[in-house]
Amino acid sequence: MDTEKSSSSSFEDLTNAEDTKDLRKATAEAAFEATEKTSATSTLVGDTDKGEEAESESECDILGNKQLIKRIIKKAPEDAKSPSRGELVTISFTGKLEDGKVVEEEKNFQCHVGDYEVAQGLDMILPMLKVGEVAEVVVDPRFGYGTLGLKKDNDGDFIVPPNALLTYEIELLDSKYEEFADLKTFEVIRKYGTRKKERANYFFKRLEYNTAIHLYRRALDYLDTRDGDPESEYDKEDLQLSNSEMQAILDDRLIVYNNMAMTQIKISAFDAALKSVENVLRCQPNNPKALYRKGRILEGKNDTQGAIKLFQKVATLEPENRGVQQDLARLFIKARRDQHNEKEMYQKMLGQAKKMEKKTAAREKQPLVENSKLKLLGYLMGSILIGVAGVAIYRYKY
Repeated sequence: MDTEKSSSSSFEDLTNAEDTKDLRKATAEAAFEATEKTSATSTLVGDTDKGEEAESESECDILGNKQLIKRIIKKAPEDAKSPSRGELVTISFTGKLEDGKVVEEEKNFQCHVGDYEVAQGLDMILPMLKVGEVAEVVVDPRFGYGTLGLKKDNDGDFIVPPNALLTYEIELLDSKYEEFADLKTFEVIRKYGTRKKERANYFFKRLEYNTAIHLYRRALDYLDTRDGDPESEYDKEDLQLSNSEMQAILDDRLIVYNNMAMTQIKISAFDAALKSVENVLRCQPNNPKALYRKGRILEGKNDTQGAIKLFQKVATLEPENRGVQQDLARLFIKARRDQHNEKEMYQKMLGQAKKMEKKTAAREKQPLVENSKLKLLGYLMGSILIGVAGVAIYRYKY
């Protein structure tokens, strides 16, 4: 019996050529189907990865904490540029609350990058946009209008409620670096200076003093290009201004210095505030606000008498100013208290000095007393010895 052809054999009979051909064909078909499935799976995974990459490219978590998110709605042309800090940009944007209510809308709005002329979140996004790009920006309250929200002027109604999440759709229409030639007109420099000043006033009212100081300085960049000296004049090659225009710029500049001094006082930057207010007083020695703020600065530097003199001058210039009268009364009380405390301090110092003198005198007298006691004891012992010797001699003779 042939073992290979036995029915009990565990091996298959592969000697038939046709059977072998069919088996190879079946194997090839199975392999082809497996390859097709693998290819389809790879294509699906690849498409998924590309979709995730596209989504990742279109959405960007700027800070990594979901507080400022940018999503690209419309891409900019490949050769488009992004604005740099300080450049003038033209934008159109719409801001909405979570319920879809529109709370901000501007068309062809111009502002300088980094000058907080829009919500902080939008200002941070501007350098990341390209001209022609349209993006959606989700702004956390921290980079929007915070816990204070945004109110209408002289009205208690909120435009943006406190702690509101804002979603903006913004389009960057243009970006321009301004040469000095672009700023050589009275209208432009005054417009920019006034805009920075008003924005600084807005942040001062919100108690955001550092941002306000930054914007006051930016206002001076346009209104004052002479290193903080308001008495110097523009060079003829720089600007040609009439006397009335020069006076208008000077008035705006002094207002900015005055406001900046007050803001610096709020953060106890007294030396910087003193420089700001001196710029005003050099041009207007009797400016009541400048004098008053200088008095506040001197008070902050613990020069009470100097502050009183300035407040008295302000009270003379503005006799109906009750606030100055109250400050004067408060400073007089403080001066008396300081004088009393100083007197007590001197008395204590003198009392301690007298006590020290007495102790020193007592220490100096103590050795004299001890010496006198020793001398008296010596005299007494000598007298006793002399008496004893005399008695002994008398008995010896008689």
